Amino acid sequence: MEKKITVLLVDDHSLVRRGFRRMLEDEPDMEVVGEAGDGEQAIQLAKAVRPNVVVMDCALPGMNGLDATRQIMQDSPDTAVLMLSMHSESTWVRQAIEAGARGYVLKNALDLELGSAIRKVAAGESVFDPQVAQRAALKGERSSALTPREVEVLRMIVDGKSNKEIASALNLSANTVAVHRANIMNTLGIHKTAELVVYAIRAGLVNVP
Repeated sequence: MEKKITVLLVDDHSLVRRGFRRMLEDEPDMEVVGEAGDGEQAIQLAKAVRPNVVVMDCALPGMNGLDATRQIMQDSPDTAVLMLSMHSESTWVRQAIEAGARGYVLKNALDLELGSAIRKVAAGESVFDPQVAQRAALKGERSSALTPREVEVLRMIVDGKSNKEIASALNLSANTVAVHRANIMNTLGIHKTAELVVYAIRAGLVNVP
């Protein structure tokens, strides 16, 4: 019998934890070794039971899931954290990555395959919900198709600047910037600004402050 993947569940709703526990009880290669209802408890339990994977809710009372993840990664860097969140905004994803999370999955995903995501992060892979990072993950190699000017414009888009502000900074017309923006999106196959931001971060095109 192979060694089971040990899992710590962290969520402030006991019903949610119970639901996740039931899902994982059906997985023959996994064992839930603890449950925590807040960030502080999660840190203490992670130290005590040393799970392979922590399934961490982003929004917790008191210390949030991001801060708890940072602390757990400091205490036991070999533990993989899979972040569960209601937020698909790129800022949350970026903060989760910075905190050391190996995966970011949306809680409300109808096709949430928790077992599969846990296996991947336990094996050292990264898992990002298709809604937040599908294109970013698949098209990282395509940044080379952007011109230096397009990369410059992309960085400013990530900074939240409008076409007018970008035009002023780069001494271009707003129309030219709009054309650059359209070209960037077409080249990368991305059509939402939020996805562009995630893509740019994951492709290493921007420095995350």
